[in-house]
Amino acid sequence: MVAGVPSSAKSGNRGPLLTPRRLRRPGRGGFGGGGRSGGARPAGLRLPWLAAGIAAVLVALVAGVSFGPVSLPPGSVALELLNLIPGVRLDSGLTEREIAIITELRLPRAVLGLLVGGLLALAGGCYQGVFRNPLADPYLLGVAAGAGLAVTAVIALGGADGALTRLPFAVPLAAFVGSLGAVAMTYLLGAAGGRDRSPATLILAGVAVSAVLSAGQTFVLQRNSDNIQQVYSWLLGRLATAGWHDVLLVLPYFVLTAVVVLLHRRELDVLALGDDEASSLGLHPQRSRYLLVAAASLGTAAAVSASGLIGFVGIIVPHTVRLLAGSSYRAILPLSMLFGGAFLALTDVIARTAAAPAEVPIGVVTALLGGPFFVLVLRTARRVLT
Repeated sequence: MVAGVPSSAKSGNRGPLLTPRRLRRPGRGGFGGGGRSGGARPAGLRLPWLAAGIAAVLVALVAGVSFGPVSLPPGSVALELLNLIPGVRLDSGLTEREIAIITELRLPRAVLGLLVGGLLALAGGCYQGVFRNPLADPYLLGVAAGAGLAVTAVIALGGADGALTRLPFAVPLAAFVGSLGAVAMTYLLGAAGGRDRSPATLILAGVAVSAVLSAGQTFVLQRNSDNIQQVYSWLLGRLATAGWHDVLLVLPYFVLTAVVVLLHRRELDVLALGDDEASSLGLHPQRSRYLLVAAASLGTAAAVSASGLIGFVGIIVPHTVRLLAGSSYRAILPLSMLFGGAFLALTDVIARTAAAPAEVPIGVVTALLGGPFFVLVLRTARRVLT
């Protein structure tokens, strides 16, 4: 110690620095707690959990390609998937017809399930961190209602022959525009609360926007009852795809959403301390909150545009990851993306095989799994909500 130098100078006293060493007790004021006492910072992403997430994705991919109306040996499927790597040539023992089933039908669907599930779980974890609410999910800001109204309108305007819906991107584009439009309405309504409003303001605005848009959808359905079956098949969620076009539609938004959210995941740990303390650590809470919500909403809109409305993924996966891997969003968000994709791909296998040869809407399966889980989360989160 140098004489005459204040004790505060030992740390450098360079002003607020947003570094992992400054993130103390991130669970305080939020939900789930830090899981530790004595002010220790939460553990980040551990290698065993990352390996488990990657393994879950690989298992889900092989299962999604192997099982269906025509079951294929998982070992042979795994070898055939390795053959897609440039320079790899292995004898899988599959016929040309079976290889075509893998590459043209099942693999695009399994990959779409990984992308959609990853987006919904990543967005759910992001919303829960931004709003400090374990019940927040990707449909919080009216995304589902906006997409549902837009798709219902397109199907109704398509007429009895469905001319409009036969266009390649008509339904996905309508869902995408409707989702983003609903989010924009929620922001505009929430802006009435002023700059210093709490995160609950956007939640209430989303509830109001959802109610209005859902009423509009009901009105359109009532006036076009001939198209109800087609609308409901989309609203219940599906991953049916005839090729790679849906995957190519979602992939750019998946990459953009994942990059933005994961690069800012440390800021969610800071936001958990509260806006005042986050500001003292050099973070602009409102700016970070809007950036993260915008990225999560964009990813949700892309997922909804390709798969319809699939609920509960954004609640089940992030909350389970939080219980198992810790409360730090440095771990929650990347693991939610991996396990969310694996969860939806495996759920799609159940939807395809549970009532074979018929197919159960995947939204029904996730609802059956998510309903009891939602009740469990609601009971454990009572302290937060009150």
